[in-house]
Amino acid sequence: MIGIVDYGMGNLFSVSKALERLNADYFISGDKEELLGADALLLPGVGSFRDAMEVLQVDTIKEFAASGKPLLGICLGMQLLFEDSDENGFTKGLGLLPGHVRRFSGSNAAGETYKVPHMGWNKLEFVKTSPLIKGLEEDYVYFVHSYYVSAEKSEVLLAKANYYEGVSAVVGKDNIFGMQFHPEKSSKLGMALLNNFLKLVEERIRYDDTDTLSSD
Repeated sequence: MIGIVDYGMGNLFSVSKALERLNADYFISGDKEELLGADALLLPGVGSFRDAMEVLQVDTIKEFAASGKPLLGICLGMQLLFEDSDENGFTKGLGLLPGHVRRFSGSNAAGETYKVPHMGWNKLEFVKTSPLIKGLEEDYVYFVHSYYVSAEKSEVLLAKANYYEGVSAVVGKDNIFGMQFHPEKSSKLGMALLNNFLKLVEERIRYDDTDTLSSD
């Protein structure tokens, strides 16, 4: 069962509909015990990093992450997984992944301006093997964001995109994963990425079941 974290700032409808299309069982909740009992968590997000950290159940998310069960952050939810952000003033994040969230500058090295926020379709470039992108081909996904995690020298980077800067598009370390774009709005590749996440969850459940049987 997939738990979608409801903290008042997530795009719960589109994420839940994507899970329905993939025939995945899910629930939406802000209750600590319910969330900790899930097989995996989705942490969606729309809005400000600082506002999100003020209302997010930080201890619950960290406790779930420490359990080893899969956790996936989407858009702002991905940014919250990192150490800190400049949005609306310096703010500490969950610190589950190393990295800093910064704003697009709005001008390139030549002094030419570009649009912020970044809204539209950009192609992913896979940079590291991971079960999350296993068997998939590079394609376009849909972004809507003004802040990003730099893709330069990132140890957790699985796939990047380019919007005048290298953007960390898919990240992952151990059981913690994130997608800066909206997979639920990103056509075939987005749904395939979500489906691969669900496969990770299934593998984790099988592992836990086997481990339980062997210890009986």
